[in-house]
Amino acid sequence: MNHFCAVPFKSTNMKVLIVFNHPYEGSYCNAILQSVTAGLKKAGHEVDLIHLDQDEFNPVMTANDLNAFRKKTPVDPVVIAYKARLINADHIIFIFPIWWELMPAMMKGFIDKVIFPGVAYDYKDASNTLMKPLLTKLKSVTMITTMNTPCWLYALIFGNAIKKAMLLGTFWKMGYKNRKWISFNRVKMVTPEKREKWLNKLESRFSSLS
Repeated sequence: MNHFCAVPFKSTNMKVLIVFNHPYEGSYCNAILQSVTAGLKKAGHEVDLIHLDQDEFNPVMTANDLNAFRKKTPVDPVVIAYKARLINADHIIFIFPIWWELMPAMMKGFIDKVIFPGVAYDYKDASNTLMKPLLTKLKSVTMITTMNTPCWLYALIFGNAIKKAMLLGTFWKMGYKNRKWISFNRVKMVTPEKREKWLNKLESRFSSLS
């Protein structure tokens, strides 16, 4: 389930926000981060990295956070700082491993605490059902994941749970139209040569992001 776009794009300078979550520096996710960053910089894009692990981001929704959610105004200073970076982003790229079929706790906490009403979306009417996007600069959302589960098993048994949770249950529901998922499966089982090939393709792909 590795999807690589072969259509060339004319590149223009943009701000790309990368939201990254993996605690181990030697992980394949970190190698992906390096390849994606290299490709973006090769294209002349500005890269803004939110490294949740290095930031020691607290993913827990407190009572104060929930009250702020209701008021559509975040109170966590880290979340407020992240908000400003979200607003300026032309593209957002999420990079993380899939653990027990979904994202790690910090990434889930980022979605809970930062993809906030009044920040990333609002409601179209008083019924609080239909949503509208508020990040007006945002052109696309890309999710890059790693896992050891075969792609057919993840799709057949677990229904591509991360796609449903992130790209459909979050960004589609808010009204963001350009959404992509790049999935690397059986990462520990494939050869080092194949992993290197994946990284090269990633760098090439993001060097033509527009």
